[in-house]
Amino acid sequence: MALRITEQPSLYDHLEKKSVAELLRDMNTEDKKVPLAIEKILPDLEKLVTAIEEKLRAGGRMFYLGAGTGGKLAVLDTLEVPNTYGVDPEIWQAVLAGGVENLVLDLEEAEDDVNEGWITLRDKHHVTPKDIVVGISASGTTPYVLSALKACKENGITTGSFCNNPDSPISAYSDYPIEILTGPEFITGSTRMKSGTSQKLLCDMISTTLMVRLGRVEGNMMVQANLINDKVLDRSVRMLMGRNPSLTDYKFCEEAIKKCGNVKKTEQYLVEQGVLAALPEV
Repeated sequence: MALRITEQPSLYDHLEKKSVAELLRDMNTEDKKVPLAIEKILPDLEKLVTAIEEKLRAGGRMFYLGAGTGGKLAVLDTLEVPNTYGVDPEIWQAVLAGGVENLVLDLEEAEDDVNEGWITLRDKHHVTPKDIVVGISASGTTPYVLSALKACKENGITTGSFCNNPDSPISAYSDYPIEILTGPEFITGSTRMKSGTSQKLLCDMISTTLMVRLGRVEGNMMVQANLINDKVLDRSVRMLMGRNPSLTDYKFCEEAIKKCGNVKKTEQYLVEQGVLAALPEV
């Protein structure tokens, strides 16, 4: 059996005897190891992101597949990306053991189901070889993820994965495997900690890189964010005015953005109306 670093004993003991300051310091010491572990797998991450980009540009979709902490973090990413970048939620989805609709029920036992993942991908999402499925499992052995990735491979569907153990079983069923070796957890076996932190960082890096590559960011700004609340509306108005110094009337810009839906569409509309001479340089 492959080495399971995530199940090895913590480097710390007698935690119940430590002070608050000591516990926080030791956890922070461990957390510092996460970005260093990610730095080592950046070449592998580049390959996965490039593969996802190719699928999306060709009209395919990306599916995260997971259980437990990793699956929940993937759901969070797919919930945030459509509003943040104004993309169709159909292209960026998550399949969670027990069902995304049951996220708050924390159905941990669902990770042992060896049929649900593939059935959901096949029957609910109608996954095809145009798509890519990325499995997430700290241990690299989660039956739900493992069996679904195996079925994907058998049906000609491109796969990726990330886990926190070397030579893991899910890597064997992944075209683009990533193994982030973050070491033993502060609480022995509690993979919601460093392993989960690494998974959150990877989700952020993957989605952000792809949204930039797909033109949803200009300069360093979210020019196609959906107007989901007053904060985003105000940010968008200030962004529009900052990108176009000739626009000085806040109320006018606010009404224009409300009409059009985001900064990019507003600029295009104002060019058509003759208010702006041309779109700003990117």
